Amino acid sequence: MSTAVKTNDSPVIEISSDERVRKESIVKKMLTRPELGSVSGAILVFIFFAIVAGDSGMFNADGILNWSTVSAQLGIIAIGACLLMISGEFDLSIGSMIGFAGMMISIPALYWGWPVWTCILFAFAGAMFIGFLNGYIVVKTGLPSFIVSLAFLFILRGLTIALSILFTNKTIVSGVSEVADGDIFAAAFGGEIGTSFFNWLAQADLIDTYVDGSPIVTGIPMVIVWFLLLASVASFVLLRTRYGNWIFASGGDEKAAKNIGVPTDKVKISLFMFTAFCATVFAACQVFEFGSAAADRGLLKEFEAIIAVVIGGALLTGGYGSVIGACFGALIFGVVQMGIFFTGADSDWFRVFLGIMLLAAVLFNNFIRKRVTGSH
Repeated sequence: MSTAVKTNDSPVIEISSDERVRKESIVKKMLTRPELGSVSGAILVFIFFAIVAGDSGMFNADGILNWSTVSAQLGIIAIGACLLMISGEFDLSIGSMIGFAGMMISIPALYWGWPVWTCILFAFAGAMFIGFLNGYIVVKTGLPSFIVSLAFLFILRGLTIALSILFTNKTIVSGVSEVADGDIFAAAFGGEIGTSFFNWLAQADLIDTYVDGSPIVTGIPMVIVWFLLLASVASFVLLRTRYGNWIFASGGDEKAAKNIGVPTDKVKISLFMFTAFCATVFAACQVFEFGSAAADRGLLKEFEAIIAVVIGGALLTGGYGSVIGACFGALIFGVVQMGIFFTGADSDWFRVFLGIMLLAAVLFNNFIRKRVTGSH
């Protein structure tokens, strides 16, 4: 098939259209987006709870803050887990790292007399070293990261309990708020921003207030700020940098990636360190929000993070996924967890929801993968 085109003072030019070149439909383009399922799921979840819990205060200022905070906490570790899973690896030690990093902040500050800012740096350095060790063992031995990180899950949880009892004779260390008062590093994790704005909203009767006129919501917690910051940076790195291409290549076909010069070992080790960094951010925000650290903090969070990533469209086999999708997966968790509370239903149903969402996400992702690749 050909098309004739005539220009002024020029002969007729025939442009043949190649039938092999086909324009991709908008629907198919949407289906190739990893975050399609999580975005669709988030919309459905919002519609559902707007109907069944809209009058319960879930979408008031304090209600929005509640489920946003829960979503941000999970989203922080889901971002690290997402990048690592795209590279083809897992880190099951994230949850245990949360409890361990919290103790690394609290014990030196309360019992050794360290300045709080040094305790925070100590926790990040220690956690990232363990992340490095985790990744180094995986890439140098060829052992599955599932097994290696599972071992670190138990090692870190055991160390957290044993060391906290050794140094403090208890598993819950409280009193951090007193020693952290005035420390700018502590405020960067446990403080709030926008307090003046929320005071103005209260004075204008735009948000609920207490009897004395002070706003119920005094500001945006730093955990939400960290979540948005990490999501923005990680998404940019994944989609707009050569390092992001290396992440996809490492998870898609590691041998082929090595053959074209991708430093897959360094990429994977750095991502294990990044998951440890994210876990420490989570831990620091919790420590300075509650003023304490506990040995059981982060229990089962590694599985929730992985589920959020899978809901976000990542494949368990690696090479495919989206940071934005993982963030929406975490948002679904936060909305549902708090939505169940606002509806007055039994909170045990939340675990049922997690299992159903995981199964549905895996089936949906598998279906989309087959449709896009044309495999059966």
